Order: sequence, then C-alpha cells, then structure tokens
Amino acid sequence: MKTSIATVSISGSFTEKLDAIAAAGFDGIEIFEQDFIASDHAPQDVGRMVREAGLEITLFQPFRDFEGLPEPLRARAFARAERKFELMNQLGTDLILVCSSVHPAALGGISRMADDFAELGELARKHGVRVGFEALCWGRHINDHRDAWEVVRRADHPNVGLILDSFHTLGRGVDPASIRSIPGDRIFFVQLADAPAIPMDLLYWSRHFRNMPGEGDLDVSGFMRAVAATGYDGPLSLEIFNDQFRAGLPRLVAQDGHRSLIATMDKVRREEPALPVDLPPFPAPEQVERIEFIEFATSEADAPALETMLGALGFSRAGRHVSKPVTLWRQGGANVLVNTDSEGFAGSSYVAHGTTVSEIALMMPDARAAFDRATALLARPHPQANREGELSIPAIRGVGGSMIRFLDATSDLGRIWDVDFTTEAAPPGAGLTGIDHIAQTMAYDEMLSWSLFYTSIFDAKKAPMVDVADPAGLVRSQAVQSGGLRVTLNGAEARGTLAGRFIADSFGSSVQHVALATDDIFATADAMAARGFPVLQIGANYYDDVAARFGLSADLVARMHAANVLYDEDERGRFFQFYSATQPGGFFFEIIQRENGYQGYGAPNAPFRIAAQKRGTRPAAVPRR
Repeated sequence: MKTSIATVSISGSFTEKLDAIAAAGFDGIEIFEQDFIASDHAPQDVGRMVREAGLEITLFQPFRDFEGLPEPLRARAFARAERKFELMNQLGTDLILVCSSVHPAALGGISRMADDFAELGELARKHGVRVGFEALCWGRHINDHRDAWEVVRRADHPNVGLILDSFHTLGRGVDPASIRSIPGDRIFFVQLADAPAIPMDLLYWSRHFRNMPGEGDLDVSGFMRAVAATGYDGPLSLEIFNDQFRAGLPRLVAQDGHRSLIATMDKVRREEPALPVDLPPFPAPEQVERIEFIEFATSEADAPALETMLGALGFSRAGRHVSKPVTLWRQGGANVLVNTDSEGFAGSSYVAHGTTVSEIALMMPDARAAFDRATALLARPHPQANREGELSIPAIRGVGGSMIRFLDATSDLGRIWDVDFTTEAAPPGAGLTGIDHIAQTMAYDEMLSWSLFYTSIFDAKKAPMVDVADPAGLVRSQAVQSGGLRVTLNGAEARGTLAGRFIADSFGSSVQHVALATDDIFATADAMAARGFPVLQIGANYYDDVAARFGLSADLVARMHAANVLYDEDERGRFFQFYSATQPGGFFFEIIQRENGYQGYGAPNAPFRIAAQKRGTRPAAVPRR
C-alpha cells in the first residue's frame, strides 16, 4: 500500500512539512500549489528536496475552472494547463488534479466537457503527464463522481482518468457502491478524508472540518471497500482541510494520518475479506477485559499523602514488588500501585509531572497480539529492563507520555501478582469493586489524535463529543469504550478552566481523575467518611434542582445531600457519583454507582462539580485593614 498526504493537511513551512511527512512513514506527498508558491524554492529544488526526504510527488493540485468554458476563456484555460504541465516536468511528477469547475461562465453538457478533456489529454501526453478529474461536491455542473466518470469515459483518452475523494462522495450522500463498476485502471488517484456529521454548507464543511479517517462520522471504510473492489492499486492519499490541524504539531498530525490509513485498510480487509488489500498482516482489534491496575509515580516524601488518600478510599496495603520500591494497594477488583523509584520511567515521570498516574495496565484476551497491533498502528513501544525471573510485560506509550501495559490471563503475564509481587489478602474496605474509568486531560487540539489512538488499536467505540461548561470557558469531552476500558478524553481550550489549569500545574500529565465503582454508593460514602475521606462539597441549590428535574423522593434527595452525591439517569438506568476534594496538582477521585445498564458519565453534573472544585481551591481572601 503506497501512502501519501497533501501538504495542505499539516502546518509549517514546506521543509517542516516534508520532515514531518517523511518521519511519519509516508511514501509520497501531494503538492498543494499554494504550498509550492509560498516556499520560494525553484521547482527543480522542490523535486530534489522531496526525493532526498525519501518521498515522491504523487500529485500536483489543484487546477481549477477548466472544463466547459466558452471562448476566449477556454483558450486561456488550455494555456494555463500547458504552463502547469511544464512545471510538473520540472518538479518530477506526472499527475495533476483538475477539480470540477465552479466558474460562473462554465457551460453544462457532458459531451462538451468530455471533448475538453480529450483535447487536454492529448496536450498532457505531449508533456508526459496525466490528468485526473475530480468532482467537487459543490461543483457547478459536475458534483458527483458518477458524472465525473462519465466525462472521463467519454473523453476516452489514456492520459485522462478519474480522481476519487471520499469527502466529495460521502459528504454529498452519494452511495459509494456505484464506484464498484468503474474499471480500476481508470482511477488515477484516491484521496481520503473523514468529517464530523455537521449539517452545513458543503464548501465550508470541507474547508474547515475534514479530519483523518476514523476521526469523524463518514463511512470511509465503506468507500474504500468499493474502491478496492475495482482493483485500484495506486496511492491512498489524505487531503485534509482542518483549522485545528493547520495550527497543530506537524509530526503529530502526520503520524495520525499514517495511522488512520493503516487502520482504515485493516478495517476494509476485515469487513470484506475477499478484497485485495496490500497491507502486512497484524492481529485484529480486541476488547479490553478490564483495567488491571493503575500506577502512581511519586516520591518517598510525597507518597505518605497519596497513601493517606488511598486509605481514606478504603484501600489497604496488600503487597510489594519483589525488587522495586512499589507497593500494591487493593480493594475489591481495584489495584493501585505506588511507585517511589527515583530511577527509570517512574522517576522521570515524577520529575516531569509530580505525583501522577504514570502507568495503566489492561487485561486483554491476548496481550502480545494487542501489543503487535498497537505497534503496527505506529504506537511507540516502551522497552524495559527486568531482573531475572521477573515478567517482561509488553508496553506502549500513551497520552501525555504515560505507559500502557498489556496483560492476559492465558500466559505467564496473568501471574503478575504471584511472580512480580509478594501479596497478602486485603480486607473488604469501603465497598469499591473496581476501576470504572479514567479521565485524561489534554490540549483540545490533541483530542482527535488520542481518540484515533484508542479506536484504532482496540475494538472500541466513541460517544459523541459534548461541551462541558467551566466558569472560565468550555471543555470538550468525548468518551471512548472498549469492553472494560472506559476513557473520557477532555480537551482544554481555555487556560483558566479546571482542565487547563491541570495541564499547566502538572506539566502535561494525562490522567486528571480516576473513577472507582461501587454497588452501594451510600454505604461506601459512609465508610469513607469514617476514614476521613475529603469529600467535595456540593451546594444545596443543586439538590433543589435535581429533585425537580427527575422527580426524586425527598428521602433520596436528603441522603444524596448528606453524602454530597450527584445524580443522573438515562433511558436504561440510574447513576450516582461523588468526588474527592481536588488534590495538589489538580488530581481527584470519583466514586460511582451504575444501575441497570446506565452508560454515561454524569455529564450534566460536570458544571456543578467544576464550580464546587473551583470554590474549594480559591485562594484565601486578603483581610481588609
């Protein structure tokens, strides 16, 4: 599979774009004409720079407003085209994209346009180049790939072919199955882009909201199944117009793009195994069975405060690592490690972020298969040195530089508590049963990247993105679930929000809070109160409102108020939650109870939780004199 990306898809100078695209592992680039003009490099130099980066120029684009023009505009269009063909010869590329005309003087008529392309094809042949015709979904006369194909078919010239773009087909609601009847050798190039389902003008939607395949709501894999069925074996390229990507880190966006192409084609071959897909084999996605443990990196000086909090949550010290300063705290099915090692990964995590969740271990059906899939999808492996007799646990780097480890119950990795730890039984504690979810906070422009990371590596689904109101601005939140792994991704746009302050105070740590599950939230709240748990105080106004919104009984509301418990419900069931006061650095715990299959995370309560947290962390008022 030859992969490519348009230079317009990422930010930076032309040189920075080249470096990022090459580092991400692409084979080629589409040169967007504006990027070439803005570079101030001679055409021959651009071609040389691309080749020295180990890339090829797969496409030069766009050539606009060509077909169906009356004279003298038609003659001028051919003159412009010839100049572009000469430029392509200097650049060292043989394919140009001609997008369907939006010129107000353009005339309709398939035959007229086919004649124009037949003549253009002959001009292209003389210069040793090819022409690809693409239907813009807002084109004046051609806005559907079926009509563009009819123009190409009637032009009947070997140097004229079709260019397909998933956005222009799917964004207009055209059934991609119609592509299957097009001969694969007449498709010269394929561009891919996804987009969120936002009803708006097609041109504006395309120019600002495209994203990588798998990051939006369009059926890009269905589009590619249709393309693969034709026998097309040319490049797969990304053409992404996105304001967020244009301001993002070039290497991160380029890597996401390459990952998205691999994941898309892997999905294609699994959805329709008979199709020819040029992609090395790697394991299928698996659902996570559960979060086996989380690990805090801390110091000997800071560990007592963390352990006091764990004790208030009802955890008990239940073991110790055989060779490292790591203690195991356990309650029900929840395992928490406290690592005070000043060396290695934990030591560097603490130095960088302070006390932080540095590792998450996931119990998988097959840990090594999960690791192989993750690395095939460009996740960065985390090699580690272990003493003789200790387990070598596959691991990759995750959000904020944290680590994700893979365990399973069918290999020696399932014996982690017997091999790497000395353990003892833990008392019942406060009734916690396990880790329900983790909340990871990041800059807003990283959210799509990490959503793609989870949904491509795991068999996972993402919930719609929601806006959470913080008094200092909006926070975007999106939940991703794969079996027993639930993650909420929270993107901070404003620095003054609670999420924005956490990023600043923790120097980019990822996990802002951990949610722990119970089957009886009121019993758990009472048990924790007796242990000195610092509960987040919720104001009385909330309880007056929630009683009216849901028609709750006075007794239930009184119990909730006394325990600072919040409430939500959906069509399936009920949801209760309460929080710890925010700890230094911005981290906090959440305790939840799900009833009858409730699937959410209490999002309607987030503004009230945030307001309470901000009240609890206000600096003391300066007394008046």
